[in-house]
Amino acid sequence: MISILQYRRLRRDLEKNIQIYGPEEVVNGKSAPENDSTKRDSALHNGMPKTSLVKMRNGQTAFIPGVEVVCSNSLPEAGESGEIFLVGFDGTNDELNPKNWKLLYKWKTLGIVGMTGFLVSWASSIDSAVMKQAEAEFAVSEITESLATGLYLIAFAFGSLVAAPFSETVGRNPVYIVTLSMLMIFLMASGLSPNIGSQLAFRFLAGLFGCTPLTTFGGSMSDIFDLLDRTYAFPVCCSLSFLGPFLAPMVGAFIGQSTAISWRWSEWTSLILAGLITGAIFLFVPETYAPILLKWKASHLRSITGDPRFKAEIELRTASLATRLARNCYRPFQLFFGELMVALFTMYLVVVYIVLFGFLTGYDFIYGKTYGFSQGSVGLAFIGMNVGFLIAFAIIPHVYFKYKRALVRAAETEKGLPEPEERLWYAMYGAPWLPISLFWMGWTSYPSISYWSSLVSSVAFGFAVQGVFISSYQYLIDTYEQYAASALVWGYLSQAK
Repeated sequence: MISILQYRRLRRDLEKNIQIYGPEEVVNGKSAPENDSTKRDSALHNGMPKTSLVKMRNGQTAFIPGVEVVCSNSLPEAGESGEIFLVGFDGTNDELNPKNWKLLYKWKTLGIVGMTGFLVSWASSIDSAVMKQAEAEFAVSEITESLATGLYLIAFAFGSLVAAPFSETVGRNPVYIVTLSMLMIFLMASGLSPNIGSQLAFRFLAGLFGCTPLTTFGGSMSDIFDLLDRTYAFPVCCSLSFLGPFLAPMVGAFIGQSTAISWRWSEWTSLILAGLITGAIFLFVPETYAPILLKWKASHLRSITGDPRFKAEIELRTASLATRLARNCYRPFQLFFGELMVALFTMYLVVVYIVLFGFLTGYDFIYGKTYGFSQGSVGLAFIGMNVGFLIAFAIIPHVYFKYKRALVRAAETEKGLPEPEERLWYAMYGAPWLPISLFWMGWTSYPSISYWSSLVSSVAFGFAVQGVFISSYQYLIDTYEQYAASALVWGYLSQAK
């Protein structure tokens, strides 16, 4: 809904701002009447493109901010003149550009989008807390029932290869709304499953569509925030993605041990959460992908002026939609096999995710079998890890000001931007705690040693994982910017390994 209103509002703004003059008012491209010439000069002074006075085929001349006249003999719309009107933003302060939105509006948008990461990661793990009840109803072993979680994560890997390129072709919002709607359907089907086969099949399909927010989220964030603001925006939203899989077992454990409700409520809670978040996206989240916004603008200009030469950069692609999608699906593989750092980060994250999601069943062994915790208390043991995720917030001000100084230094160089490696400070502070916390937990998880020792080690583990996650993804986003979603595919492929 908000995207539709955004589309219509853009047309109204263009109709209000465009100045069109007849042939008798502007001769051979000379200045418009004095009052409008003053407006034009003021606009150019404020950063609008200088080539915004265009002569249309009907003889009229229009002053259209953000349009550049370029030569393109390959397009039939160019005609005999060989010119097209390339549509861009109206200078550095154009409110159409998501990076120029008000800070509160940015946070509202990113907060809702970030909740999609919480949702799908919640759905990935909540069923692990009710495995005992599901095993009993379907008469299967623990290993078989654990496939409900495993297949969901494996489906993440396959779905992410398509979801990210789609968001770079049709925009962010259509991908969010369609895939989350499909996720809701398969979550409902999983909750109604009469046997283990149908449950596993529907969990796989749910994961196939559930991967979208995690891969597209990084692209949405790079659409809205500039380099400096990402330093504090990304950690906040990353925490939502990590809190999901380790808050869900706490809720699922109490659902499992309850005699008042069925274990299938683990799926119903995910379904309710999915409905609320999908509705919020539909109602309150605008489109953020700049190439699509400029495509809308070009379409409106063609309609308003009747001149087909107005084109956005994304429309200059001569390949068909199917060809572009195939090419975009190929891009993650190209990045993985052609970019050493993408491959190295992926392999590192493989190890981290194996350990991280291994805790979903490992905690039952440590606290259930070793320390004799009840099912609900085992779920509460995940609080320590969640505390660790949030402790990573403590170093945000330090990293923020460090990066701000790096921006100032980089502004004086030819490149003008800091190196992407400046994003690795979170990992440098957090990564050493990863092996420390694992050895700590492994050496102290005995009945003769208080369970508080391993719980404290889980706090250190949560802090380490959050630091590694933030640095890895910010590095990839800064390095590959417009194709951030494709680069992030490999981070989520590692979850399924």
